Amino acid sequence: MKKLKILVLSLSSLLSCHSGEDIHDASGTFEADEVIVSAELGGEIDSLNIQEGQILPAGKIVGVIDAENLKLQKEQAEASLNALAVRTTDVQPQVLLLKDQLAVQQVQLKSLLREKQRTENLVKLDAATGKQLDDINTQIEVTERQIQVIQQQIKVQQNEVATRNRTILSEREPMQKLIAQLGSQLNKAQVRNPISGTVLTKYAMTGEVTAPGKALYKIADLSTLTLRAYITGDQLTQVKIRQVVTVLVDNGQEEYIKLPGTITWVASKAEFTPKTIQTKDQRANLVYAVKIKVKNNGFLKIGMYGEVALNQAS
Repeated sequence: MKKLKILVLSLSSLLSCHSGEDIHDASGTFEADEVIVSAELGGEIDSLNIQEGQILPAGKIVGVIDAENLKLQKEQAEASLNALAVRTTDVQPQVLLLKDQLAVQQVQLKSLLREKQRTENLVKLDAATGKQLDDINTQIEVTERQIQVIQQQIKVQQNEVATRNRTILSEREPMQKLIAQLGSQLNKAQVRNPISGTVLTKYAMTGEVTAPGKALYKIADLSTLTLRAYITGDQLTQVKIRQVVTVLVDNGQEEYIKLPGTITWVASKAEFTPKTIQTKDQRANLVYAVKIKVKNNGFLKIGMYGEVALNQAS
């Protein structure tokens, strides 16, 4: 452990500010949370209006992928959905015809019932014969059966048409889901920028053919960068999550720019020192990685070297 302390002090001395003050407890490089935006749909890139270094807002449509085939499929599905209404049968005209026949029979039945009553009275007065009454009863029975038949026909007609229409309309929901699915795929033809940030790298150009999952460009929010630094085991007890520390960056004029930073992550396992430390003995030492969020004032760049003073927070 004594040897480790000597090596760390030696390294800190080499990395100290030009004035010779040993105020640095850790060092590392700045990095950003980079997002690689990929194509969600295959096809020719109709447009990709971005440039490296360009600042883009979240949600902006920056490109379009050709999806004419999907558009035609969606229009065909919508036409098929509209055609379902034409294929259905309107039961009302047929039912209305049967109801008209039913009304005629019911009027006739009422007339026969009145005639029956009158004939019964005449039979009691010996003014009509029993045969006349029997004939009227027979006509009443025939009319009642006809009414029953028509009523049954109305029910059968309504049930048959309803069943046929249900079968046709059962295709509506799957068709609607297909249209929604095609619409969702069409939306993926638009390349929508996911986060506010700066375009770091552009991988594709207008006119190229892309595929689902193929990278189009890389973007990162540079307003806040992360300094990944390394501390020794002895320093581990000096750090905690949300601790404010001082980050120092060389401004190239024999002095440092000091910025406040917040520790957001501490590694749970030790690792060997980064290979940027070239001596064999130093590479054998174990250190812990920490991440420090630093608000970028425009001076910080990805990959820039930075140092940390744990006990000198701004």
